[in-house]
Amino acid sequence: MTPAVRKIIHLDMDCFYAAIEARDFPHLKGQPIAVGGQPDKRGVVATCSYEARAFGVHSAMPMAQAVKKCPGLIIQPVRMAVYQQESKGIQNIFREFTSVIQPLSLDEAFLDVTGSELFQGSATLIAREIRKRIYAAHELTASAGVAPNKFLAKIASDWNKPNGQFVITPSQVAAFMVDLPVKKIYGVGKVTAAKMHDMGIHSCGDLQAFSQAELMQRFGVFGRSLFDLCRGMDERPVRTHSQRKSISVEDTFLHDLPNLTVCQAEVSRLFAVLVKRHERAQRKQQNDIKALYVKVRFQNFETTTAQKIHPEISLRVFHQLIKTAWQRQGRPVRLLGLGIQYQKPSAQQQIDLQFS
Repeated sequence: MTPAVRKIIHLDMDCFYAAIEARDFPHLKGQPIAVGGQPDKRGVVATCSYEARAFGVHSAMPMAQAVKKCPGLIIQPVRMAVYQQESKGIQNIFREFTSVIQPLSLDEAFLDVTGSELFQGSATLIAREIRKRIYAAHELTASAGVAPNKFLAKIASDWNKPNGQFVITPSQVAAFMVDLPVKKIYGVGKVTAAKMHDMGIHSCGDLQAFSQAELMQRFGVFGRSLFDLCRGMDERPVRTHSQRKSISVEDTFLHDLPNLTVCQAEVSRLFAVLVKRHERAQRKQQNDIKALYVKVRFQNFETTTAQKIHPEISLRVFHQLIKTAWQRQGRPVRLLGLGIQYQKPSAQQQIDLQFS
């Protein structure tokens, strides 16, 4: 018996934090808004309105740079408790339509509505109704993508932003993929895209000309995924329970850290915060530590990372990693970050946890 074609919806709120600010403070509507820290305190843009994006402002941009691009930028402080409360209300709306929900963040989620009898089983109409109810209850707009799998649904949700939706039916997948730029494939960053362009690969149609063996030879294990994704194939299910993969802590400093000695002192402070977050995470979900890693952003905004496979949290290892990362440029540092990469406990460990 042929399995039912999946019906996946990707819901993505439009400029979520900025939209909430404009809703709660009506004088901000239609204005270039950035939510984040102040430019004189090394603040970073968390998100921004479409009016701000028109000036080239985007998330993760230093706020000082954003203000230069958009002199009239209105900076709003982050009100995380408010955003979390709105997100809970929106997820409650999702649950009215399906129990198979995979939140990706406060402002986006995958929904599997395969087999739903609502709206005669039409995922398109379900997505439209969800967006309608979100606006009625929260005065916020959402965009949606509807497709047979998660990969295509996420791409589709970005197609008619803001406040729109786009549908890719199973019969449309092959034609849709031919002209899709390879940079739309998740995992294809600037380096991989440049490598592909050097090979004359610009679209997924170009990528389809290569066999799986050829792609694996050129791109390693990622080549296997590329072979499927460039054809619009993605078998990943919508997961209602996600496994925590990592946890981290980082700080952007008001004044650059001038040398390695000062950086090492900050590592000790960040380490104490990371330990508390790790302990809190372990109470919710037991995970084994796979590796420790650090992130260093230098005065010139270039960022480097260093990682070591290590089964336990260790201040000594973090000091070693910071030294390794810092020596790559040996210049003042504006940001430091420490992180832990997790892996699932072994089968025996899981049994032990159940009995303990």
